[in-house]
Amino acid sequence: MAEALRLAEKGLYTTTPNPRVGCVIARAGQAVAAGWHETAGGPHAEIVALRAAGANARGATAYVTLEPCNHHGRTPPCVDALIEAGIARVVAAMQDPNPSVAGSGFAALRAAGIQVESGLMQEEAQALNIGFVSRMNRGRPWVRMKIAASVDGRTALANGRSQWITGPEARRDGHAWRARACAVLTGIGTVRDDDPQLNVRDIETPRQPLKVVVDSRLQLPLSAKLLASGKVLIAAAVEDKARIAALQDKGAEVLLLPNAQGKVELAQLMRELARREINEVHVEAGFKLNGSLLGEGLVDELLIYLAPCILGDGASGMFSLPELGDLAQKRLVQFGEVSTIGADLRVLARVLN
Repeated sequence: MAEALRLAEKGLYTTTPNPRVGCVIARAGQAVAAGWHETAGGPHAEIVALRAAGANARGATAYVTLEPCNHHGRTPPCVDALIEAGIARVVAAMQDPNPSVAGSGFAALRAAGIQVESGLMQEEAQALNIGFVSRMNRGRPWVRMKIAASVDGRTALANGRSQWITGPEARRDGHAWRARACAVLTGIGTVRDDDPQLNVRDIETPRQPLKVVVDSRLQLPLSAKLLASGKVLIAAAVEDKARIAALQDKGAEVLLLPNAQGKVELAQLMRELARREINEVHVEAGFKLNGSLLGEGLVDELLIYLAPCILGDGASGMFSLPELGDLAQKRLVQFGEVSTIGADLRVLARVLN
């Protein structure tokens, strides 16, 4: 199963919107074939492994990181292929959270006389597909917020300048996290201050994530670098037909999602991204949008790079949030991995409340 998970990880940048899945076929404790799912519409991991195994699949055990599918999607059901190949036992890391599968794959295998077990290395499998699981179970993507800050938690100077607080190694690492996401989200303030391209540049990737800009009043400059290439979705709150037409001429899509305060309804934006099969959202925004997303309970994970420098109280912080009157109101996080990236410190933390 560990090898199947390692294979599944090879699809980190390619399988979206599908889950990352690996499969190893074994006989008498020895692997005889393996495969992984590479792209949506391509063969699933089980099919790749079965083709490689050939006659050796009969009577063998298939170790797969996700419950085999039992429905016609972009490809035929994997359950049928496993039954036809004569697989005797299937060991899955986790049940598929997709309502179209959700246990029916296991049931079909058992009905065909195949022994089925589930739960082996389940936590690792869920972590690998955390966005897919979120979209299926919660109806919204997994939101990971990347922040580059000084050691005193400052993200930009008072004049808005933030390039570059962290070093080149941390920036390259940040691009790897961009690459695994389905969408990169920012706000109009960051576009005005930094004019980012918002694409993946420092590592090789077969695809570019969708660029999403929260721009309530449609102030995005038509000269913005992020409009130069790739798909761009602008979430707005005002229906300015002339501005919308101008942005559409630049290849962008404008989505109107106003709330009662004349801002973008962020929770609805996340639901819309899930509807578009976005599994993971990578946020690179300023302290205002960061605070709004955190305040509305839409941030699942923090990816923080702390640079060995101090900017002082005059610089911007990580989040714009209302002042607390009691420490009991503090927001809690759970620290995960802490590592050194070049001269900087990288901290992964889950938002608990």
